[in-house]
Amino acid sequence: MRYKVKEVVESDAEMAEIEKLIDSLADKWPSPVVARRSVSVFTGGLYSTKFLANEDCKGSGPKGGFTVGGSKAYSVESFIAWMKNRASVSWASRRKPA
Repeated sequence: MRYKVKEVVESDAEMAEIEKLIDSLADKWPSPVVARRSVSVFTGGLYSTKFLANEDCKGSGPKGGFTVGGSKAYSVESFIAWMKNRASVSWASRRKPA
């Protein structure tokens, strides 16, 4: 028997709560720039440096990335917009037979 691993819920209230949490990240970041190597700290471990590098290579990373001294960086606004675009609500514990 196969199970769905992820169920996506498209509730406006739940998405609004997620977006509010993501916005709170921007308020706590001390700089207008997010360095790729600091992404794990910025997101509380949600994304890793390697994951973001792979997303950039595929062309699906945050828009407007730039390089300074060999390090990739993003504006906080573009990184937050990218996170919101990828956000969804899931419950792995509510598995249902496929």
